[in-house]
Amino acid sequence: MFEFIRTHARMFMGILVPLIVVSFVFINQGYDKLSEGGNSTVAKVGGREISQAEWDAAHRTSIDRFRQQVPNLDVSMFDTPDMKQRALDDLVRERVMQFAAREAGFRATDQRVLHAYRTDPQFATVRKADGSIDRAKLEQILASQGMSVAGFEQVMREQIALKQVFAGVNGTAIAPATSASAAFDALFQQREVQLERFEPKAFAAQVKPTEAEIEAFYKDANNAAQFKSTERVDVEYLVLDFASVKKGVSFPEEALRSYYTQNIKRFSKADERRARHIQILATSKASPAERAAAKTKADALRAELAKNPASFADVAKKNSQDSASAARGGEIDAFIARGDSDPAYEAALFALKPKELSPVVETPEGFFIIELLEARGGATPFETARADIENELAANEVQKRFADAATEFTNLVYEQADSLKPAADKLKLEIQTAKGVTRQADPKGTGPLASAKFLEALFSRDALENKRNTQAIEAGPNQLVAGRVKVHTPSALLPLAEVRARVVEQLVASQSAALARKQGEARLAALRAAPATAMSSAPLLVSRAQSNDLAPDVLNAVLKAPATALPAFAGVNVGGDGFVVVKVNKVLGRDPVRADAVQVNTQYAQSWSTAESHALYASMKDRAGVKLLGKGAPLTDKSAPVLPVNATN
Repeated sequence: MFEFIRTHARMFMGILVPLIVVSFVFINQGYDKLSEGGNSTVAKVGGREISQAEWDAAHRTSIDRFRQQVPNLDVSMFDTPDMKQRALDDLVRERVMQFAAREAGFRATDQRVLHAYRTDPQFATVRKADGSIDRAKLEQILASQGMSVAGFEQVMREQIALKQVFAGVNGTAIAPATSASAAFDALFQQREVQLERFEPKAFAAQVKPTEAEIEAFYKDANNAAQFKSTERVDVEYLVLDFASVKKGVSFPEEALRSYYTQNIKRFSKADERRARHIQILATSKASPAERAAAKTKADALRAELAKNPASFADVAKKNSQDSASAARGGEIDAFIARGDSDPAYEAALFALKPKELSPVVETPEGFFIIELLEARGGATPFETARADIENELAANEVQKRFADAATEFTNLVYEQADSLKPAADKLKLEIQTAKGVTRQADPKGTGPLASAKFLEALFSRDALENKRNTQAIEAGPNQLVAGRVKVHTPSALLPLAEVRARVVEQLVASQSAALARKQGEARLAALRAAPATAMSSAPLLVSRAQSNDLAPDVLNAVLKAPATALPAFAGVNVGGDGFVVVKVNKVLGRDPVRADAVQVNTQYAQSWSTAESHALYASMKDRAGVKLLGKGAPLTDKSAPVLPVNATN
């Protein structure tokens, strides 16, 4: 089944993603059985209500979609008020389009569905050679996802109808070539310019702030934020995680030994031996005399080896009739497990200790003299496996206990909000402390104090003013934390003596920038009075496509300068970077990078189509009487209307 699904993965993406997006809108109408809170109305479209439960389901669906696309993505970043609002926006948009489709009488006939099956590339894997659909294969694919063909085709019909809502606008946008060319000529024209920069550092030596100016700058409310201390808190906190729960988990010796005995196979490896041998051939078909002669020879070799065990390799090379091992001094090139060899051979082999010689072993293939080289496998001793057993049992027990402990932790820090001690005593947790904690989490930090959610709770009004416990916060996977502010040090203006150097530095920068602007404005006035005056810099050719490293403010000034009379001049105040004087010498044609006429016309048509779609959607919303209620308001339409993902043409 899984191989079948992998084979048809492209089709799955094409025909099942739409179901993920809109199935809760078209099919799943069971929300009326939910609780009263879930049934609260958040919006009305065309006289029909959208419940809180439907909104929640839409938001969960969008998060699941992100999780499927990027499995390792931290989906918590999508669990935000803005993302929830977007989910409602999308849900309202779907309902508005349904309303418009019903109002216009759009529907999909059987012939239209059949046409989609026959022509849409995403159905190629279930299409037969004659163009018809292999219903059995389609049913198999959909059944693997818990869907029926009838349910899927209903979604197809809905999507075909919805697609028609915007089809008239999207397919009829008019973009005359002359209009597109004029618009893009203005947008992407090139200009030859010269610049003169007046930088503050060139005027710093002229600035000598007085004591009165220093004090006035320091006290100015516009500057005070630069000279304030950072708001800090000293806190105590509790952490409940697997490690803290594990401290209270232990097992008696008999429980560990019982687990070891019951799972002995898991703590055992195959019992194997590596050996070398000398074989004297005498098969079961040999005569009794031949077997007796072979036995006599094997006994003689065994006696020889008993006197000089170190000669085993030489004796094997000269006498062993096992051609595969004789050349290696009798050594077998693999480990032998129980059941791999003749019973008599195996019994003798597994009875040996390393470097020990066997007696002569009789088998149907002849007679063997065996020397054990290495033994491995068998059961791991209990003492060796003890730590692993304890960790495994503890992990299972911690999993069970953590959920109950988390509930108790959450209740205790909330119900006894004036102290963390009751929760610490009850759950045997250590109260930890930290000083000088700020609102901003350290990006490289670890642990609870690196959690933005926990810091937000610590700096909440209730925690700061009433010194009450924070609620239990999920600071990480399987980790809850609650904290309490002991000392709050608000942000305050630091003494002038302490920040004097910084004040002087900022004041010099501010006055230098003012002098630079003054000098730049004077130069701009002089150039406008005498346009033929030479500029000190070389000409540059710039456009929106090729900025030539100009800052956005400067580039905008260059391109916005009136070109009716050249040269044209402009001045740009770039704040702490001073002032830039701009001289526009020439206005040239469109940047070659943007010269593709076909692309320009296409982009222009798309822009008009988008604008018209916005207007049509706004009109449809008015006709549908969209109302946002309670938590659903306000609806924010920041993007163009989004058509449903299409499973059909």
